[in-house]
Amino acid sequence: MGRLDGKVAIITGGSRGQGEAEVRLFVAEGAKVVISDVLVDAGQALAAELGDAAVFTRHDVSSEEEWANAVALAQDRFGRFDVLVNNAGIAHTASIAAHTVADFERVQAVNQLGVFLGIRSAIEPMSNAGGGSIVNISSGAGLRATKYMIAYAASKYAVTGMTAAAAMELARYRIRVNSVHPGVIATPMLDANSPEMNAAMVAHSPMRRMGEPLEIAQAVLFLASDESSFMTGAHVPVDGGAIL
Repeated sequence: MGRLDGKVAIITGGSRGQGEAEVRLFVAEGAKVVISDVLVDAGQALAAELGDAAVFTRHDVSSEEEWANAVALAQDRFGRFDVLVNNAGIAHTASIAAHTVADFERVQAVNQLGVFLGIRSAIEPMSNAGGGSIVNISSGAGLRATKYMIAYAASKYAVTGMTAAAAMELARYRIRVNSVHPGVIATPMLDANSPEMNAAMVAHSPMRRMGEPLEIAQAVLFLASDESSFMTGAHVPVDGGAIL
């Protein structure tokens, strides 16, 4: 028996990296999954590989209309909507002086506004179904800031705060809201950093290594499942001890 049998999930940013690992693990544990991403070719290929358990939708998480479409797809294709993983995220690395307004707004649109719209979009279908689980992917940078990433840090602190606020408000609907805070994870997002910057971040971890996407997916799986039924408003670091 799978740990997510009977559940239907939307996973944003699900075409590659952490999102792909989450999609694969959720399907392996019995869930039906809507793969949401702007990376169309990779998302369609992943959905085709997983068969009837998954469907892909091109989804800009900063768009209200596209959120409505993603939720409707989950309900129309699979009959319900139980789990939301707000995984989609982007980063920008530069000194504060070199951050433009456009850089800052682009990061907030995906990482902050996208999470807000996802939470808001889940309330009605989840409450009508008797409850659900929202897992927001924040970051270690949402608990302790990272130099040269002011826009990213601002967005991830916002996710941490929105998680707590939503957990307090939505508990009466039996909707749980928790956040996961990855450390340095071996995904394509790190490609934009210099090797020196990535090495410096790894050096802050007592475990002295990068995490793997599956290690994040396993934490997300726990929070999505009924095993975490008495958890809401939790901020869960999965960072090799970097926040210590």
